[in-house]
Amino acid sequence: MENTSKEAQVKLDLSVSLGPLRLQNPLLLASGTWGFGEGLSSYLDLSILGALVTKGISLHPRPGNPPPRIAETPCGLVNAIGLENPGLEIFKRDIWPRLACFKVPLLVNVFGQNVEEYLAVVEGLLETKIQGIEVNISCPNVKKGGLQFGQDPKTVALLIKDIRDIWPRLLVVKLSPVGPVFEVAESALDAGADALTVANTYPALVVDVIRRKPDIAAGFGGLSGPAIKPLTLRLVREIYRRLKAPIIGCGGITSGQDVLAYILAGAKAVQIGTATLLDPMAPARILEEIEDLLRQIHEYRLAQLTGELQD
Repeated sequence: MENTSKEAQVKLDLSVSLGPLRLQNPLLLASGTWGFGEGLSSYLDLSILGALVTKGISLHPRPGNPPPRIAETPCGLVNAIGLENPGLEIFKRDIWPRLACFKVPLLVNVFGQNVEEYLAVVEGLLETKIQGIEVNISCPNVKKGGLQFGQDPKTVALLIKDIRDIWPRLLVVKLSPVGPVFEVAESALDAGADALTVANTYPALVVDVIRRKPDIAAGFGGLSGPAIKPLTLRLVREIYRRLKAPIIGCGGITSGQDVLAYILAGAKAVQIGTATLLDPMAPARILEEIEDLLRQIHEYRLAQLTGELQD
C-alpha cells in the first residue's frame, strides 16, 4: 500500500511543445466539432485543454452545404458541413473577443480557394492575439481547376512559404489522409510549418437503400470517429519515421489509451473531435486516464514517449 500511495503522489508532467508554443497537456479540441468552442464551455471547463482549434475561417462568409449534412456509421460519423463559417471580419469583430475570455491557447483553422485568400485571412488574424493557425489544405484550388491544395506538394510548398513570410506564430498544416501524403508533409515542413495535423477526415459515402440516394445531400462526406483510428495511426507512424516531424494526431481518439497510442507512434499532441459529440466531458475523462496509464507504466514525463513505439 505504501508504494501505491507514493506512486499516486508523484507529479506528472503532461506538457508538450509545438513550435514556439508550450501547452500544459497534449489535448486539443479538433476543428469543427463544436464550432468555435463556445457551446462546449457549457459542459467542459475549457481551461483544462492544451489548446482549442476553431472551425475553419475563410475570407468571405460561407453558408455551407444543404442538409442533411451528417450521417452515422458503425464506429464513425460522415459529415459534409461544407466549411460553413461567418467569414474573417465577423470572426474578428464578434467571435474572437468572446473566445479571448477562455483561459486556453487558441488556434484558428484557416482556408481559402486560392493562395491570395489564404494570405488575406492570415494577415487579418495578425490583428488578434491568437497563438497559432492551422492551415487546412484539403480545399479545392479554384485557380487549378478545383484540384485540392493537399494533392500538389509544389503548391503546398508555395502556399506555406508565403504564409510563413507573414505569420510569426505557431503554424500547423492539416494534412489530407489521401494522395501524396508523405511528399506533401515534407513540402510543408521544408516551407516553414512548425507542425502537422495528421489527418483530416477520409472521403466516404453512406447510402440510403430505400431512397436509393446518399444519406448526405452533398453526396460524399468525410469519415471521422474510431473507425479511422488504425488508418491514421499508421500515417502518424510513417510520417514520424520518415521525417521526425512534430505531429498532432487526429482521428478516432476516445480514451487515454488512444492518446498514448498516438504519442508512441510519433505524435506530440492529439486532437479530440467526434468523441465530444457523444460525451462533452470526454477530454476531462481522457486526461485522468492518461495520468493513470503513465503511473502504471512508471513514466512521468509524457513528452518522453513520443515515437517510442517498438518495432
